[in-house]
Amino acid sequence: MARRQAIFLDRDGTLVHSFHYPSRPEHLRLYENIGPALQILQQNGYMLIVITNQSGIARGYFGEEDLQHMHAHLCAELALWGVQLDAIYHCPHHPDGVIPELAIRCNCRKPQPGMLLRAARDHDLDLTSSWFVGDILDDVEAGNRAGCRTILVDLGTEPLPQSIQRSPTFVARDTSHALHIIQSTISLETDIDLTYRPAGWQVDKHTDALSEEENRCSK
Repeated sequence: MARRQAIFLDRDGTLVHSFHYPSRPEHLRLYENIGPALQILQQNGYMLIVITNQSGIARGYFGEEDLQHMHAHLCAELALWGVQLDAIYHCPHHPDGVIPELAIRCNCRKPQPGMLLRAARDHDLDLTSSWFVGDILDDVEAGNRAGCRTILVDLGTEPLPQSIQRSPTFVARDTSHALHIIQSTISLETDIDLTYRPAGWQVDKHTDALSEEENRCSK
């Protein structure tokens, strides 16, 4: 039986609005227009898996129980759109944490690919046909290192990548645009903008590499 495909989603800034160290359920506010696109992708057989760094636990800002309450709220909000998350993976570590057992360098905190590799083992996923959608280049690097195709959601915070490892397959104006890019690879739609770039990025060898990948994926 063929292995399954997944869409890995960063949480803060990608699935929900950015909030400085959210610690309560009401701090997680879904982007308003992403429910239908997530539902379509799930109906097309993609697993939906959240991959999130949560160093606030290591820093003592909130605990694992608080995180579970937040994620229960997130799942309930998505359920209103008929969307069900298949899994949520989080990294509680940070070298500067105040909780000794969590104040470590680990292989799960993005840009390390550990959470994606664990998800692939747990769910028998084909990472080469899966996607990682995130709003920072650490997300992109984690996805690339795991072998996924990657999409950077442009929040205006990320500089031009200085290595292929941190270069996304595509860049999207927002998360809805990112999800529609993935849809276009299923339906072969031709009216999706695959060439979007942040205003501050100039075309050079790195963006040339992105263009080559875009051309390959659109064929």
